[in-house]
Amino acid sequence: MKRALAFVALCLVSTLAHADEGMWLFNRPPAKQIKEGYGFELTPAWLEHLQKSAVRISTGGSGSLVSKDGLVMTNHHVGSDKIAELSTKERDLLKDGFHAKTLAEELKCPNIEMDVLWTIEDVTAQVEATAKPGMSNAQKSAARRAKMTELESEAKKASGLKCEIVTLWQGARYHLYSYKTWDDVRLVFAPEKAIAFFGGDTDNFEFPRYDLDVCFFRIYENGKPLQAEHHLEWSANGSTEGDLVFVAGHPGRTERLFTMSHLEYMRDFQYPLAMRTLWRREVLLSTFMGRSEENRRVGEDEYFGVQNSRKARTGIFAGLLDPTFMGQKFRTELELRSAVAANPDWSAKWGDGWDLIAQSKKIQREMAVRFGALGGGGMGLGGDLFAKAVTIVRWADESQKPDGQRLREYRSTAKDSIERSLYSEAPIYIDLEVERMASSLQNMAELLGGGDPTVVRVLAGKGPGPRAEELVRGSKLADIAERKRLFEGGAAALADCNDPLIQLARMLDAESRLQRKRFEEEVDPLEKEGYSKVAASIFALKGEDQYPDATFTLRLTHGTVKGYEAGGKKIAPYTNFAGLYERANERGNVYPFEVPSSWVKARAALNPSTPFNFVSTNDIIGGNSGSPVVNKAGQVVGLIFDGNIESLVLDIGYDDKQARAVSVDSRAIAESLLKVYSASALHAELMGGRAGG
Repeated sequence: MKRALAFVALCLVSTLAHADEGMWLFNRPPAKQIKEGYGFELTPAWLEHLQKSAVRISTGGSGSLVSKDGLVMTNHHVGSDKIAELSTKERDLLKDGFHAKTLAEELKCPNIEMDVLWTIEDVTAQVEATAKPGMSNAQKSAARRAKMTELESEAKKASGLKCEIVTLWQGARYHLYSYKTWDDVRLVFAPEKAIAFFGGDTDNFEFPRYDLDVCFFRIYENGKPLQAEHHLEWSANGSTEGDLVFVAGHPGRTERLFTMSHLEYMRDFQYPLAMRTLWRREVLLSTFMGRSEENRRVGEDEYFGVQNSRKARTGIFAGLLDPTFMGQKFRTELELRSAVAANPDWSAKWGDGWDLIAQSKKIQREMAVRFGALGGGGMGLGGDLFAKAVTIVRWADESQKPDGQRLREYRSTAKDSIERSLYSEAPIYIDLEVERMASSLQNMAELLGGGDPTVVRVLAGKGPGPRAEELVRGSKLADIAERKRLFEGGAAALADCNDPLIQLARMLDAESRLQRKRFEEEVDPLEKEGYSKVAASIFALKGEDQYPDATFTLRLTHGTVKGYEAGGKKIAPYTNFAGLYERANERGNVYPFEVPSSWVKARAALNPSTPFNFVSTNDIIGGNSGSPVVNKAGQVVGLIFDGNIESLVLDIGYDDKQARAVSVDSRAIAESLLKVYSASALHAELMGGRAGG
């Protein structure tokens, strides 16, 4: 350690964040940094307005309220699963697009929730008070989970809002988030997928881009358009190069606080396993889609999601394999650990934090293959129907327990969301369900071996394909009434149930619970205890004005509209409409570079210099898709839809040299609504008018 301290003293300086780094909490914004760097003051009123205009979408993305009448803007790819669910064989809304010219034409979406964060409360003291001296780490973890459920239940009773406790800094802080939430959501507008995802997988995570990746929904309350207390105004003039811009969205998950032992676990074990699964899934879905045009329609949205995940993880994996990047991570960790070791008080309190995390990863590696092969702690084995079977089986058990002793996802405050998902009228495609189940069973056998006792019991003397056919086609769970009967009937209804998917869920439940119990008692407590110590040392060294890793909760980022260099070439920050047609022409105007007929017809009417997509230095990742980009006045100037290939490493570390957020320009959205889609009423609403013109 003396040699390490000497090395630090001679070679290292304090690690400084990049100017635009940070996914900041709204109750701890980077006000000082922005004031000093840009001369702009983040006022409480400005922050509250942006917070209460931002929307979290249950499909896994972000959005924003952009009119007085509950109009929500997000990405086409965020809304695509709902667009697909509203489609039929005769009416493919993903392919052809959709435009409701009146309120009466807006289509109600099944199984969707939109949340707006209303209040934030730090409840760390209450949660941590339950972890008594003398308790084991597992006992402390169980006590914290029980207290979190109690606080959520009390808060919901008091406010009537959806209440969730968010774990921050991997367990160093706990905040209670209360949301206004709505489930009556209707589709208003979506362009053709050909223009929303122009360039397909080839151009995904690339720049220049030419995508109109936008769609609009509307929130209804008591059968009428929501009268929004807050909404964002539209900027007709958009942005210019060098402008300060902000993003309010819900980044999914980052691993920037992760220690070297945790990153090495990801690099050497977790990501190779995940990449194998994704590649396999992509090939199987491609095969399924190739069998018929209807299969293509049914599987296309999921196929896009798998492709997107595969490409994103490839980028993160590349960062984990980059010696320069990992070397910087090592030096940063060494600096922090050396500072802790040099202070006897800090060393006594926090010095073993990194060792606890390393121990947790060692245990996790021992159990991860079997845990994953059996569907993880939530038993997500394969397909929507089996997921519903698991929900029914586990609710029958969990609902009989006190709230604090239940699995977290089955606490009483989650019942409304559980029922909404279980009773959803979204279409279920049996052929795709069979394919998903067969893939999961094949994967289980590959990972555990054909002679594994659980594999033998699950396959029941058949191969993965025939067994999947038997399980899925023999089930009655595609019938909503049957799902409701079993869910409401509980244990008594399940006792005599011979549905094959219910029987499979019950067969796997005991072992899955044991695996989850081991994780919650041996892995998670060590990890959280370790990270709470690491975070405490960071706070002691640098102060509490830090941002935590992403948790699919609302965050604020700031940046500037700025190009970059790649491959020795300067990349301009904006593309335009003219570039769309040029790109299509150079690629022969064939899929995925085919301009839809609506854009061919409108070409003469469009201003070719209209900015289409742009890049900025905002710190964003997956989950930020659909986030609004706003200027200092809080007006919409863009819509986040992607990052460039250099940004994929942002999950594990920020770098603003080349990494960029990619957005649809507000001017492109406005002009295309008017001149391509003749959506004058929708355009007028964005400019401050009322719904329906």
